[in-house]
Amino acid sequence: MVDHDEFGPEKVLSVYDSRTGMNGVVVIDNTALGPGKGGIRMTSTVSADEVAKLARTMTWKNALAELPFGGAKSGIMADDKKITRQKKEAIVRAFSRALKAVCPEQYIAGPDMYMAEEEMRWFAEANGDRRACTGKPRDLGGLPHELGSTGFGVFHAARVAAPFAGLDLKDATFAVEGFGNVGWFVAKFGTGLGAKLVAVSDSRGMTCNFGGIDFKELDRVKKETGSVVPLKGGDCSCCDSILDVKADTLFTAAVPDLIKPADIGRLKFKLIVEGSNIPMTPAVEELCRQKGILVVPDFVANSGGVISSYVEYTGGDEKQMFAMVEEKIVHNARLVLEDSQKRDLPPRQCAMDLAVKRVRDNMKG
Repeated sequence: MVDHDEFGPEKVLSVYDSRTGMNGVVVIDNTALGPGKGGIRMTSTVSADEVAKLARTMTWKNALAELPFGGAKSGIMADDKKITRQKKEAIVRAFSRALKAVCPEQYIAGPDMYMAEEEMRWFAEANGDRRACTGKPRDLGGLPHELGSTGFGVFHAARVAAPFAGLDLKDATFAVEGFGNVGWFVAKFGTGLGAKLVAVSDSRGMTCNFGGIDFKELDRVKKETGSVVPLKGGDCSCCDSILDVKADTLFTAAVPDLIKPADIGRLKFKLIVEGSNIPMTPAVEELCRQKGILVVPDFVANSGGVISSYVEYTGGDEKQMFAMVEEKIVHNARLVLEDSQKRDLPPRQCAMDLAVKRVRDNMKG
């Protein structure tokens, strides 16, 4: 049984299709600001409780981004690695047909774990309405994740936050944890501004060069070898992990629960920008604050993806998407950090207060 409170969830729907074996759930958490928006997660272990927590996160993320979306999420219980592509397509299409009663009027789907552009094509086709989901291929009016909307937004959150941490970003050093889609764009935009990239990690390890890493060479090595580790000219002998690097700014872009209480003493950063989801708990964020490290919370910094989804939903193009991501993240990051400074409270608490107020005010209306 999913827990309820004053905000929701409004609907929890379990759906099943005996022909394909599709077994799924959608949680529409809150629609005070608009139809619930959130991706479809496909794993063998996804549960209603997990989906409900993710849906609540989307309620706050969409509210903070000032989008006319509520919060929602869905899940399909299936192991992507153990089913054929044909079987997966049948399951996704069955799931889409089962949600026609609420999609797209009350729920708008999107990509998540093991669900990407092609799966969104199947979902939209089976639903019969392109507004049923975002993250579709370009020929269906989609704005692909590969455009870098999330990393672009994370970079702009850092530009806003840098003065609050006593930094000038274009003269600062930075490290990137995770050289996937988000980390790649953060590294590109950061070095393009003039900041010095000194360390990058991926699932295989890390590379460091305190004289500065050339982004184009890093990109070439990653594409050719599948890792950043073989990049020549670096020296990681002084560091056991990305958390040991001496740099002004750390961008997290991959692993959840990256920073734990025991790690606080080793951190030498002045600013941490959370491009990944939940790289540390709120309690650890507070320990960072006590040490003088400014942390920009995940749902403040990494909402570029859902902002891009809104632009796609309304029929906008790539240029409009980048303009809106920059405008909204710059505006809301500044609001949160100014409030944090004024009230001497953690940025996450100020961001949550703002998101909750926006939802609650619309519920009253």
